[in-house]
Amino acid sequence: MEGGGELRRWDELIPDALALIFKNLNLQQILTVIPRVCKSWGKVVAGPYCWQEIDIEEWSLNVEPDQLDRMIRMLITQSGGCFRKLCASGIPNNGQLISFVADHARSLHTLKLPRSDISNSMVESIVKKLSNISFLDVSYCHYIGAPALEAIGNHCKSLAVLQRVMHPLTVEQMVCQDEEAHAIATTMPKLKHLELAYALVSTDAVREILFKCRQLEYLDLRGCWDVKLDEEFLKEKFSGVKVLGPHVEDSYERNIWEDCSDFSDSSSYLAWEFMAGQVGDADDDNDSFDEAWDEMWDDEQRLEELELRFYEGFNGPIGYAWPQDA
Repeated sequence: MEGGGELRRWDELIPDALALIFKNLNLQQILTVIPRVCKSWGKVVAGPYCWQEIDIEEWSLNVEPDQLDRMIRMLITQSGGCFRKLCASGIPNNGQLISFVADHARSLHTLKLPRSDISNSMVESIVKKLSNISFLDVSYCHYIGAPALEAIGNHCKSLAVLQRVMHPLTVEQMVCQDEEAHAIATTMPKLKHLELAYALVSTDAVREILFKCRQLEYLDLRGCWDVKLDEEFLKEKFSGVKVLGPHVEDSYERNIWEDCSDFSDSSSYLAWEFMAGQVGDADDDNDSFDEAWDEMWDDEQRLEELELRFYEGFNGPIGYAWPQDA
């Protein structure tokens, strides 16, 4: 120990502890920097430890569909099919990628797919495999409607959070969404948090949701200009529901990711004992791992292509500006 200081062996931390530290880095750093630091860190990135929660939503806003497809498949494969959260924007309409996600979704609880081109038929074909999800975001998904939401409600019995936000500049081309509201009201009784900002729904449709979703605590109706709810009626009948809108506000007052999480800090999901059987002893030399690692990361062409995908088009995510209050 030089200078009397304590020597810290970061490379000797157990993989799930390292993964928790790496979560503070961005996707680019985890995939292209960490593996080059040392062999033990490379093993953590190549294993399932870093990929229990896959959040590439911001990155996916600026890539081509084939790049998004390859990235999601790679990260889900790295997770060993044990990922519990997936956030990605712009899932294409070919059905193959969403089917791949569903086929490996046995542990999936949080699914965010905003601005995706998924259709009613695609949702209906795979929703049985998503029965464990409790948090779903299908905002700005213009090709799904009541049939998809009904299928989701019928099969995802633990669903507590649904985000179905529309954008005012595109919703003008849509028909009334009262059928979607009816599907939500009749099939999702355990909802606690519902976002319908800028949906084309009527007062009667919203009232049906309030009366049938008795566990509801939060309802976002920003920009739903056709909805007229009397404040006295809400206080008398639904005092436990926080209703936002229809007047537009700048931001939410709650962190729904924290409020509605089904997982606590004491969760043993990432326990080393659970993962050890899949990857073996981290201190042992593993020839099969070395070969796979060399193939995956030491191929300069593949690494350069990966880095190129990170750097190109990084001028910030594509955003949507909310209009001023009407």
